[in-house]
Amino acid sequence: MSFLFPVLYNLAWYFLLLLLTFFGLDCIILFGAKTGIEATRISPEKLSNGDENPIRVAVRNYYTFSIFTKIIDEIPFQFQVRNFEIKRKVKASSQDDIQYFLRPVERGEYTFGSLNVYVSSPLRIISRRFTFNKDQMVPTYPSYIQLRKYDLMAFSNNLFQYGVKKIRRIGHTMEFEQIKEYIQGDDIRTLNWKATAKKNSLMVNQFQDEKSQSVYMIIDKGRVMKMPFNGLSLLDYAINATLVLSNVILKKHDKAGMFSFSKKVENRVVAEKRSSQMQLIMECLYNIKTDFFESDFSRLYTDIKKNINQRSLLLLYTNFETLDGLHRQLPYLKGIAKNHLLVVVFFQNTELNEIIHNKAETVQEVYDKVIAEKFAFEKRLIVNELKKYGIYSVLTQPENLTLDTINKYLEIKARGIL
Repeated sequence: MSFLFPVLYNLAWYFLLLLLTFFGLDCIILFGAKTGIEATRISPEKLSNGDENPIRVAVRNYYTFSIFTKIIDEIPFQFQVRNFEIKRKVKASSQDDIQYFLRPVERGEYTFGSLNVYVSSPLRIISRRFTFNKDQMVPTYPSYIQLRKYDLMAFSNNLFQYGVKKIRRIGHTMEFEQIKEYIQGDDIRTLNWKATAKKNSLMVNQFQDEKSQSVYMIIDKGRVMKMPFNGLSLLDYAINATLVLSNVILKKHDKAGMFSFSKKVENRVVAEKRSSQMQLIMECLYNIKTDFFESDFSRLYTDIKKNINQRSLLLLYTNFETLDGLHRQLPYLKGIAKNHLLVVVFFQNTELNEIIHNKAETVQEVYDKVIAEKFAFEKRLIVNELKKYGIYSVLTQPENLTLDTINKYLEIKARGIL
């Protein structure tokens, strides 16, 4: 433009000199301070598998002016996050806390890279990069967040917490605990009329569940448990439920134990109620991995017959898609159920439920819907087949597994059928 308007040539030089001046000033105020900012990534000691885990970034501004920051945290590769970026303005000589969440879907070691913070002054011409917390490793354990969430359920009589459906308690154990005042929901059959006459108010006998019973959770880690739902495999759903249920069992003063099996029986924790039991179970669950073999139920039957002599409650986490698949393993399940109270926990296919409830408009969709209804019907047939031989079952959606297994355990305790 200066060829057409010569006066613009000098004006352009003035603007260039002004830009260089501001550029130099920006460099001086940003790089003049040796420690302009400090930033720290604050993560839990361990991540909870399948849950939203909070990660906090604390940024401390030592500059005497407000700064504009762009935070790029190098997330572990397991999350496949490539566009992580947080922009924030931090006031002069102050600290700002930034929080984001990560949801792991696999157990194991997760390594964070560098925490990169790009800082700009109010001039916003250049940015200075600061790097912190390089190569920080955080292990991912079974869902201890669910463990805390359902911790109080062991002491619940009505099971109203967290949207849990109410279970009708049929009978009770006859181990007397104490006499207490009647409150709404108590069984009127336990009214103590002598104590009522003395106190001039309704009094009831309170009974406690029989204690020190052995409960084993058995996890099938064969290839049928590798099926994914909402990012988590069925194996990880079973592991999370085992951790939570173990805590409930110990709070009910029973003995909690577990082991896994596929081609052979592994990861064994003998049923006890010692103070270190939860830590032993958590460490054992951390190391369970699918081996992609077809599970050997005959080996499971032999191992149980050899190593578990006392009648125990066995919760078997596995999956049967067809009635034929059940019939191949039914002789071994019947053999286990002769000496123990066996509960088979298996899963509904929620993707099939979507196909069943959607309206079919084409011939292919009609065909898919019929096949889906056939598989769903076979799941219900499996429940009836197990019931025929005195084997209890829990057919549940993966996301409801923890609640349904806790409910089944508390129901068995309330009915005193172990």
